Amino acid sequence: MNDITHSGFVAIVGRPNVGKSTLLNRFIGEKLVITSPKPQTTRNRITGIINRGRAQLVFFDTPGVHASGKLFNQYMTKKALSTLAEVEAVLFMVDSTKGVTEAEKIIAEKLAEVDAKKFLIVNKVDSGPRRAVDFKVLGDFDGVYEISALKGDGVEGLLSLLAAAMPEGPVYYPDDAITDRPERFIAQEYIREKVFELTGEELPYSVAVTVESWEDKPSKNVSVVYATIHVERNSQKAIIIGKGGQMIKEIGKRARKDLQELLGTKVFLDLHVGVEHNWTKSPHQLKRFGYDDGDR
Repeated sequence: MNDITHSGFVAIVGRPNVGKSTLLNRFIGEKLVITSPKPQTTRNRITGIINRGRAQLVFFDTPGVHASGKLFNQYMTKKALSTLAEVEAVLFMVDSTKGVTEAEKIIAEKLAEVDAKKFLIVNKVDSGPRRAVDFKVLGDFDGVYEISALKGDGVEGLLSLLAAAMPEGPVYYPDDAITDRPERFIAQEYIREKVFELTGEELPYSVAVTVESWEDKPSKNVSVVYATIHVERNSQKAIIIGKGGQMIKEIGKRARKDLQELLGTKVFLDLHVGVEHNWTKSPHQLKRFGYDDGDR
C-alpha cells in the first residue's frame, strides 16, 4: 500500500478582477470566496483546501495588486505579495481581455525574487483576444495555461497538474475541510458581497462588516447572528438602509440565504449600520476591521 502523500501551499496572485476568487471557488466546487465586478472585493488572504488523490493543496486567494499609493490599496498590495514567501507554487493570473498593466509589472518584478514554482494563468480566454504569447514580457514560468475560470474550461487539467507538482509532505487538514477561515469571517464576507451586489457604484470600497455576536442553538437548528455594516459617511448609511429600510432588508435576505446553504441550518441575521468616518484612511480603523499586517 502506498502511504506517501503530497502537499503544498499555492498562492493565487494578480491585479483586481482577473478572476482569482472565481478560480478558487471553481477549484473547491463551493462558493467560499465572494466575487464582484468591483475591484478589491477580496481584502484578506483566503485559504481554500483541496484534496486530489493523495495530494492536498492549500490555496491562498490574495487581494488584487494595485499600483495606487492610497493607504488602503497599499495594505492590499502588501498583503498579497507577502504570501509569496510561504508557498510551493504561485499562480500568476492575467486577463485575456486587458493585457499587461502596471500592476502586472509590479507582480512580475516581485516574482523574479521567488523560489517557488511559477505558473502563468491566462484567464477569460473565452471572451478576450490575447493569449499566452502576449504575456511573455512578464518573465519565465514553469508552465503557462489558458483557462476560463467562469466556465470551467481548462480548470480541471490545471488542478491535476498542480497536484502532481506538489512535493512529498503531510496533509495539513482533514479530508472534508475546505477552508481554515471561521464561520464569522465567511458571514462577514457574504454580507459585504450583498452590499456590493445591491448598491451599484454608490458604495465602492467604503464598506466593512463585523459580526458582533454569534450563537448556535442546536435544539432549534438555528444560528443567531448580529452584524454591523460600517460605512464612512451618513449619506452612505442612508443608502445601505434604503427607503423604508428596504435595502438593508434585501441585503440581509440574500446573505441569510447563502449562510443557510453553507451551514445547513436556519439563520437569524440581524443587521445594523454604523458610521466610521474615513476608516479606509486610518491605520487604527484598518486594524480594527481586520485589515492589518498581523492579519493571517
